[in-house]
Amino acid sequence: MFHRKHNAGDIEDHDAKLQEQKVGELKAAIGPLSGRSSAYCTDACLKRYLRARNWNVTKSKKMLQESLKWRSAYKPEEIPWHEVAVEGETGKGYRAGFHDRDGRTVLVMTPAKQNTTSHENQVRHLVYLLENAILNLPEELEEMVWLIDFTGWSLANAVPIRTARESASILQNHYPERLSVAFLYNPPRIFEAFWKIAKMFLDPVTMKKVKFVYPKNMESMELLKQRFDADALPVQFGGRSPAEYNHEEFSRMMIKDDIKAAAVWGLEEDKPADGA
Repeated sequence: MFHRKHNAGDIEDHDAKLQEQKVGELKAAIGPLSGRSSAYCTDACLKRYLRARNWNVTKSKKMLQESLKWRSAYKPEEIPWHEVAVEGETGKGYRAGFHDRDGRTVLVMTPAKQNTTSHENQVRHLVYLLENAILNLPEELEEMVWLIDFTGWSLANAVPIRTARESASILQNHYPERLSVAFLYNPPRIFEAFWKIAKMFLDPVTMKKVKFVYPKNMESMELLKQRFDADALPVQFGGRSPAEYNHEEFSRMMIKDDIKAAAVWGLEEDKPADGA
C-alpha cells in the first residue's frame, strides 16, 4: 500500500505524483462541494491540509471538514473593514506596506497599543487581517510573515488568555501552512511568564516558526536581516525605513481590498437584486 512504501518526507520532498495522488484521495474523501466551499478547496488548499496532517488523508479530511464548518458559520470572507476598523485605530495590527525578501505578505502587530476590550471583535480583527494577508499574497506564495513588536508590552495591556487561545486555535486549525515565521521582537522579561501559558496552545510545528529577536543581540537580529531588506524594514524593528502606520490611509486601502475580496468570493453575486 501507498503508506507502507513512502513516508511523509518522501511525499513532501521528492514525488509530485504522490502528492497529486493524495490530493485526489482527499477530494474523493470529502465528496462534492459547492459554492464557497468549492472555491476554498483548491488543490493548493488541499495540499496545505495534507501537509499539516503529515499527508494522512483521514486526519486531513477531519481537519478540512472542521474548517469548512467554521468558515460556513464564521464567514471570515464577509467581514468588512468598517466592522473591525476600531481595532486598528492605534496600529496594533495591520498589513505592512513592505514584504520580506521573497515577497511574502507581512502582518505587523504591536500588542502594547491594545485599545479595546471586546474579545469577539479582537478575534474578528485578527481573522480579517489573515484573510487580507492571503488575498494579497503573490500567486506563487502561500505563507505570510508576522512581525510582533513587544516594546512597551506589559501584563496590563496583554490580551486575555481566552483571546490568545482562540486566536492560536484559529490560526493552527483553519489557516494551516499559512505562517512562514513569527518574529517576537524585543519581548520584556515579564513576557516569559505569559509565554509559558500561551505556548501551551501552540503545536510543535507552529512553535518552531516562532523566533525571539532582541535588538541588543546581534545574533538574533541577524534573523531579521536575513528575511528583510534594511531599507524596507521599519526603524521600529531595527531597520532604516521611517514609515509609520497611518490609520486613514490604511482604511482607504482596506476598503479597496474589501471590493477585491468580494469579487474573489463572488459576494456581489450573493446579494439579492434591488426590490427582490
